[in-house]
Amino acid sequence: MNNLMKYPKLDLGQIEAVVNKLGGMEGVNRFLRDELLVSEPTRSWRVEDGVIYFSVTSDGTIGEDWITRLEGNGFCVGDYAKQVLRTPFFKPTNGMTTEVAVLKGMLFEDNDRITKKIRAEADKRKLGKPEPELACLIREKFTDKEIKAMGLIWIVAMHEPINDSEGDPALLNANRRDDGLWLDARYGKSNYRWHRDFGFAFAVSQVSSQH
Repeated sequence: MNNLMKYPKLDLGQIEAVVNKLGGMEGVNRFLRDELLVSEPTRSWRVEDGVIYFSVTSDGTIGEDWITRLEGNGFCVGDYAKQVLRTPFFKPTNGMTTEVAVLKGMLFEDNDRITKKIRAEADKRKLGKPEPELACLIREKFTDKEIKAMGLIWIVAMHEPINDSEGDPALLNANRRDDGLWLDARYGKSNYRWHRDFGFAFAVSQVSSQH
């Protein structure tokens, strides 16, 4: 059979998978009649020179309500994240659209992938500190599958660190684990060394719709 095919590297399993993706034989026939279009999935982010860009808009949700909102939608909120969200230093905005730039860890050498050097690189690029709520908006916006497609395990919001109940500075982050879709807070010290598969979210610009 392969000798008769134009694409001999395709096996029957792959052909069957294509047919299934098209919706069975009815879908195949519709596709051949130009009644069914196949398009690439649209992504809600873009990548330029190794930097990931996207936008989010705040809606005034306070920290305690973020816990309820995320957990009610199947997300996991870590204990340290809850502590940070419940502090008076977590101050939400309403109607603020933030263009976000995520610097991928792979942009830095292993010895340079520490918080203070990442912030220094952001300063060179004229990127600003985001609001802490950015991590919540990122967690809600992207699935773990999408974070994986970005080539990342964590996306850390590089806001001004907020101390947890033990007095340790923490940064809110959205991360993917085998046991769920997580929002957590960790590692706010300036000398902390990060993994190359982590991303660091800064603000390119912030525009308020409130007048």
